[in-house]
Amino acid sequence: MEKIRHKFIDACIFNEAKKGNFESGDSYHTVLTDDYFICSVADGLGSGPIARESSQVIPQILREHHHESIDSLMNRFNDLMVQKRGAAVAIFKVDFKSKTLEYSCVGNIRFYLYRKGTDEMIYPLPVMGYLSGRPQKLHTQLYTYVEDDLFLIHSDGVELRNPKSLMRRSGFPEQLYYDILATIQTGDDATFITGSLLK
Repeated sequence: MEKIRHKFIDACIFNEAKKGNFESGDSYHTVLTDDYFICSVADGLGSGPIARESSQVIPQILREHHHESIDSLMNRFNDLMVQKRGAAVAIFKVDFKSKTLEYSCVGNIRFYLYRKGTDEMIYPLPVMGYLSGRPQKLHTQLYTYVEDDLFLIHSDGVELRNPKSLMRRSGFPEQLYYDILATIQTGDDATFITGSLLK
């Protein structure tokens, strides 16, 4: 487990390669500043080194361009997928000052934001397909968040039957991490990140 601890965010990260592979085709990258937190998960098409080549576009771009808009970052990801297998990619940015969360996804990455106070689940629908270098229509969405909202993002190697009840029962990131770990069977590349947004 990799942990992120900050006055505005608390997160736990799981990443594992498909059984028999040395390299995961999933990649993730996070950026944390005093003003914002960015998290992106990419699932390269296929598995092993070829899939990883596509998904590794994400950390490469975020290290240099994390100050840009979500749409700009997604377009940069897409541009670098030319002549690669391609990848499903999701990215979100938490702005600590405005208390907003901006989210964009192309492909089968799943994201959930659970609001404990109202028992409300936010589940933005992704754009179908994957980033491949071809022109891509994005659907970036903006949400407000409140203290102790719980989030979960995962690749398709993680299959969850009822994310809402799981998040309601767990209550905080580390417990949710272990609850997911106890229920999933990772026959594929698998990545998930659990987190809590703090005041």
